[in-house]
Amino acid sequence: MPNSKSYEKELAFQADRRKATTEFIKITSDLWYDKSIEIVLFKNQIIDKTVSDIIQLHEYAGEFVQKPISIFDSVEILRAINDIKLPPSKLDIGKLTYEYHSDDNNSNNVKAFVLTKLKEASKSESIKPKDVVLYGFGRIGRLLARELMSKTGKGNQLRLRAIVTRGQSNPDILEKRANLLRTDSVHGKFMGTVDTNPEKNALIINGTTVHVINAAQPEDIDYTKYGISDALVIDNTGAFRDKTALSRHLKAKGASRVLLTAPGKEVPNIVHGVNQNDYHPDKTKIFSAASCTTNAITPILKVIDDSLGIQKGHLETIHAYTNDQNLVDNMHGKYRRGRAAALNMVITETGAGEAVAKALPALKGKLTSNAIRVPVPNGSLAILNLEIKNKTSIDGINTILKKYALEGDLVEQIKYSLSKEMVSSDIVGTSAPSIYDSKATIVDKNGKNIILYIWYDNEYGYSHQVIRLAKYIAKVRRFTYY
Repeated sequence: MPNSKSYEKELAFQADRRKATTEFIKITSDLWYDKSIEIVLFKNQIIDKTVSDIIQLHEYAGEFVQKPISIFDSVEILRAINDIKLPPSKLDIGKLTYEYHSDDNNSNNVKAFVLTKLKEASKSESIKPKDVVLYGFGRIGRLLARELMSKTGKGNQLRLRAIVTRGQSNPDILEKRANLLRTDSVHGKFMGTVDTNPEKNALIINGTTVHVINAAQPEDIDYTKYGISDALVIDNTGAFRDKTALSRHLKAKGASRVLLTAPGKEVPNIVHGVNQNDYHPDKTKIFSAASCTTNAITPILKVIDDSLGIQKGHLETIHAYTNDQNLVDNMHGKYRRGRAAALNMVITETGAGEAVAKALPALKGKLTSNAIRVPVPNGSLAILNLEIKNKTSIDGINTILKKYALEGDLVEQIKYSLSKEMVSSDIVGTSAPSIYDSKATIVDKNGKNIILYIWYDNEYGYSHQVIRLAKYIAKVRRFTYY
């Protein structure tokens, strides 16, 4: 019967596709662990993903570029990548597959195509691994630890060597810290192993020793006692915010650079992808990664200002509650934040509107901003109400942002969403700091006023921006092809 034959064909296709996906996973793992070559699919991480995850990512990719992105083609290109000699790299298999089938590709030889596309890889400079110390082990610190350890590979980029905590330690406290790393109520289980070594006061993460150093003052630490030298200290505490306070880290033996995971005063505030090249890591010793909200809105604002021009605007961020709020009503240093975080929407201030100008000076004085904390533990939304110089339409804006999400300097920062059903829980675990909701954009009839909705995982997406900036500071950025 025709229906029966059609069904059998569908079954056979599904089996072949899943088999090809299994090979895809094997090759990407081999490339990562044997050659330090990381494969992504239109910015989406591939390592530790399941067969179903990979198939769904290919379907998203095809919808995104409006051309089929076949797992069979991806596997063929991966085989070619595996057969040629490349330095440590980060390669987008989605972009390569798309370009292989584009109209201007005249090559029928996959290996020749890959060699042509990746020819610049041979010019990349060798990199020296960088020791990293996490100063503080809260929400961001633990996410950074997860990501650094899951992406250690052969250890030729960032090496997490130590975590600094305040107060005394004992085996019970060490185990509590280990358990907070193993499990997370928002982000789930850590895809690795975490053990403790009380004798060394260390966490053993994926079989690698990470020392836990107890210190009251940053300048009192001698990192060299732990075999750590020329380290990048990532300060997650929020206790040190200006240049004078952050400089105390540089007095510690074995530390050479500092990165603050919060807005900083008198130090460069960087949104990676936008303004990191304004400050050379050989000449600047202290950096700030700004805030999660600043990292979410700045890439989008740059695109709109470069493409359409921004006259003025207002930012309203609908932000998940944070640890500085109260669980139940109680005294707080700021108005309204003392009210129960999980029961109330709370109007509060944000400096993101002014902070944008530190990365984009052209927008100084053009943006106002405010914030509403809402009863979700993670996942936030920025609403940009902008008056622009040049007329546009919804299709015009979507075309512009899709282009920037696909190619250029902001591909790691902007994720273009096609979903009509997106809600905050859907964006948890997204590595891009800006998730543009293409289905929610509003343009008034004169084409000069636009409202954009930008989702962001204020923990996970921001942590990835911190790591991107850390790699820039440490000069361990690999050859990339996006």
